[in-house]
Amino acid sequence: MNLRIPRIELRRSVAPWAGVVVLVSALAFLHLVSGAWAKGPTRWTGQWTSMALWTRHLLLFLWPLAVGLGALQGLREPRSGISELLATTPRPAWHRAAALAGTTAFALVSAFALLVLLGAVRVLAGDATYTHLGWLPISLVGALALAAGAVLGMGVARALPSVLTPPALAVAAFLLSSVLRQTAEDAVPTSAVPNRLSLLAPAVADVRETLLTLSVPVHLGQTLWLLGLAATGLALLAAATPRARLLALTPLVAGGAVAALVLPADPRDTYVIDRAAAARVCEGAVCVTTAQRARLDDLAGPGAEALRLLRGALGDRAPVAIHEATDLRGHFATPRRLRDTVLIDFEDRTIGDARGERLTRALVAQGLAPLCVPRSDTVSGTLEETVAQSVAAAWVFGDGVRPLDGTMHTVRHQAEAARPVWRTFSALPTGEQRRRIAALHSAAFSCSGDPLAALTGGASR
Repeated sequence: MNLRIPRIELRRSVAPWAGVVVLVSALAFLHLVSGAWAKGPTRWTGQWTSMALWTRHLLLFLWPLAVGLGALQGLREPRSGISELLATTPRPAWHRAAALAGTTAFALVSAFALLVLLGAVRVLAGDATYTHLGWLPISLVGALALAAGAVLGMGVARALPSVLTPPALAVAAFLLSSVLRQTAEDAVPTSAVPNRLSLLAPAVADVRETLLTLSVPVHLGQTLWLLGLAATGLALLAAATPRARLLALTPLVAGGAVAALVLPADPRDTYVIDRAAAARVCEGAVCVTTAQRARLDDLAGPGAEALRLLRGALGDRAPVAIHEATDLRGHFATPRRLRDTVLIDFEDRTIGDARGERLTRALVAQGLAPLCVPRSDTVSGTLEETVAQSVAAAWVFGDGVRPLDGTMHTVRHQAEAARPVWRTFSALPTGEQRRRIAALHSAAFSCSGDPLAALTGGASR
């Protein structure tokens, strides 16, 4: 194979600059813009799958950029006025098309590979202990999407050689990706359009669960669709007649039809739980998922102490284990609860950011009054629930009310709401205090009463 032509293309075309633009744009977004990708258990450098999914999420704007840059590259020969001259050379048109498309695709794939490599280095340097290759297909399809988008853009620009073609294609690709975009508000990401149609867009939803990954049919269906796009782009690059351009659409139609047969119709078949990542790793009665194994050492001691304190507070009704929750739920959905187990979520910063005695206190609070409205980076339990938890924990520790760190409620607001409740509650006889703690636990566990009212003796809601 003669590598002289690709080397010349790389030196004299905009292909290398296209790669630089994609890489710099992605890194600037990840490091300069604040979002869920920068913090919490699902940050892009926290786990292998999260890293792959977040870099795929960036295709929401990287893919339209690749399409537009490919179109700009495709205008080179028509704008220079040498198309007829090149047509008289003995070299087949598909040779020229392959060289032009190959260099741009190589530059974009290399840029995306470098982005993934930087993420992989960050993951390795972090505390991720769950190493696997299940993330690799996610990234490979992302690289293919950039290459296919650029080649399609080149082909369309060759067929429609106008200076307006690149920006129009980029805008159209962005609008299409936005319409097909999946959101992660429910237990699994969904979209406003049919699931199979939404999966034709290469970008994925925000990462809200560390245990979710894309299923095999998604990888296969998207690969077939993107190969159809790339083949159509390459055929349009080589086409010289209107009939040839019309026939060039055949791979796109065929790829879309086959992909529709392979892609899942149900979102629950699109995003599936990584069973190996969700497997439990335990130390005594304290368990976390394999994906969060690194947290077990910090959790085991405070967890065992919290279970001992809960036993003293609730007696036979006390939970006997602490497990990381693995069930899927929407942002505002009531978390699952078990009578004999305290279920925790590291996305709750009250637990995820705590260590030592602070963590023990947070676990005791969660065991006594499990939240009906879950905490996360975007959602927080109500102020009443937070105050009820802090007052209950203060009763167990016997050292006064301490506001819980990591909630969206300020320390001042928590203190102002908790002081009168604690003052009234702590003045009660010991037997009455214990009775009200039991009532608090029942109300919080069932989500049918007001935990704070149970402490103050007020009516349930």
